[in-house]
Order: sequence, then C-alpha cells, then structure tokens
Amino acid sequence: MPPPAEEPRFSNQFRQDFEALLKWRRDVRRFRTDPLPDGLLDRLLHLADLAPSVGNSQPWRVVVVESPEKRDGVIASFETENEAAAEQYPDDKAARYRQLKLAGLQEAPVHLAIFSDTDPEQGHGLGRVTMPEMLAYSTVSMVHTFWLAARTEGVGVGWVSILDPATVCQILQVDGNWRLVAYLCVGYPEEEHVDPELERARWQARSPLSNRVFHR
Repeated sequence: MPPPAEEPRFSNQFRQDFEALLKWRRDVRRFRTDPLPDGLLDRLLHLADLAPSVGNSQPWRVVVVESPEKRDGVIASFETENEAAAEQYPDDKAARYRQLKLAGLQEAPVHLAIFSDTDPEQGHGLGRVTMPEMLAYSTVSMVHTFWLAARTEGVGVGWVSILDPATVCQILQVDGNWRLVAYLCVGYPEEEHVDPELERARWQARSPLSNRVFHR
C-alpha cells in the first residue's frame, strides 16, 4: 500500500483566486472561432476525470463531436426545440425569449456531448441501489470540474440544454444505455463578463442564498 499523501496547504491567495474562478465561471454563448491549442482539450478532460463518482464508477462518457454533418443535426435539433420553447410563453415573453442568445453552437470550435452510462459495470452498483440517479449526478460533477478547469485556461464553456436527448443520441449513434446529461460548447469567449448573461438581458437575476438555505 502506498504511503498516505501529504496534506496540501492552500494559501489565502489561492482561496481568493478560487472564489474569483467561481465568479468568472459563467455560461458562455458568444465564442471566437479560434481553435484550442493542441493538447489543451485532452488536458482539460484529464482534469475533469478526477471528479468524484458514486462507487468510483466514473459513469461519464464523452463524445467529441467533430463531424460537420453531426453538428448540423444537433444545431437543427436546437433550433426546433428552441422555437417550441418560445411558443410556451405569452406573446410578449416569447418575443423577449427569441431575442436571447442561448447557445454558441455555430461559433464554438469544440462540441462535447456528455453522457452518463445508466448501468456501468465499474463500481459494482455500490451507492446507487436506492438512488440510481447518483450516476447522472456524478456525471454532472465531472461537467462542473471540466468547466472550472477550462476557465483556468481562459476557455469558456456553454451548456446547451434546449435539445431533444433522443435526437442527439440518434445523431451520435451512442450506446442505448447512455443518457445525455450535457451538450457543451467550448472555446475562447468573444467577451468576458462576471455577471450572468440572463441577468444582463433582464430575464432573471440571481437571488440571495438565504432563499435556498433551510434549517430543521
């Protein structure tokens, strides 16, 4: 058995930098088309692979979507679902919705489809008998780890949720046990903002933490 690792020491400066990283994480929809440097995506994915997972199952499955035809299919799904979403709102709200930029699918140089295996052999089922959704939660943890790692390199990430999962699975021809968790646009931001885009667009501001903390 290897000896225990030495406990890391994090400085006050590191803690301040970490808080700044969380504030600057932001969902990016406006990307430059510049490609990422060689090797950077692999490095970010290796960092993301350090995320915790239930039963050490590492259920995330990452598809790097490079085919123009497959990207076009995903974009078409977004456009269909985005219009359907707009039609759910009253006319005035629908008009505001259609003015929002909700994805950077056309511009982002990297598309990642992140799936969660619903029945991985790895982990032997530990920790998910009563809560099988822990597999998807583990995959979300990997996505967030990737997001933070990307920002340390000045790379932006946009999470596109206005998609039909079944359509994306069909386009990418993935295993039937895989569940779509996230479709990510990745690249260098066209502009940097510390405040959320939906807040700037006056769609929804953030609310105080006290609204979401309860004591029993």
